[in-house]
Amino acid sequence: MTPKRCFGNPPAGVRLGQLAGHLLVIEGADSSGRSTQVNLLSEWLERSGYAVAQVGLKRSKLVTPELDDAKKGNILSPRTMSLFYATDFYDQLENRIVPALRAGYIVIADRYIYTLMARDLVRGAEQQWLDSLYSMALVPDMVFFLQTSIRNQIERKLSLQYRLDYWESGMDLGLSPDWFDSYVRYQRKLQAVFLRLHELYKFELLNGNRSVAAIQHDLRARVGTMLSALSEEPIL
Repeated sequence: MTPKRCFGNPPAGVRLGQLAGHLLVIEGADSSGRSTQVNLLSEWLERSGYAVAQVGLKRSKLVTPELDDAKKGNILSPRTMSLFYATDFYDQLENRIVPALRAGYIVIADRYIYTLMARDLVRGAEQQWLDSLYSMALVPDMVFFLQTSIRNQIERKLSLQYRLDYWESGMDLGLSPDWFDSYVRYQRKLQAVFLRLHELYKFELLNGNRSVAAIQHDLRARVGTMLSALSEEPIL
């Protein structure tokens, strides 16, 4: 078993050698199809005999209601929003991710600290501050990034919700008074930042413009290869 590690020092009371499970992360832009892929991958792993737990952004019972309320007013400062999301992340790390890994689960994260970093970097945060903020985060066993065109993102977004979101459009940045134009500009900035993060953290890049089945086939092949190497048993 490959020992777990954190980007810096582990959280207090966490013994990395006791974490027998695996942490997989699927990253991608808004409306890139991440959640669909997470659900399909989870179902496949469970059919293969693995215990699976899912985590994601804004799933902490500690701060999610307050964060949702604060975002409705569209008045959060970048630093306040960063700290809200960091609190959400660390509450899940302590109460969901670490216990699941300790029990031998495969934890699949629908986004991880990389999305939080990308959003903050676009809003002027320094990488050094973010490295310190998330230094206690566990290093995932695998990170996949779904690369999708902005056109596909918009089509998927509007087909599901028929409107654009204030924050996902980057309206707080003052890029454009037009929501559609602001969305395109903001997503381009995020794409550029994610490419820089890819160079830093070595994501596995996947073409997210393909069919759901093609992407899932690719994910299963790569995850299966990793699990087979660790268990020395074939994963069907």
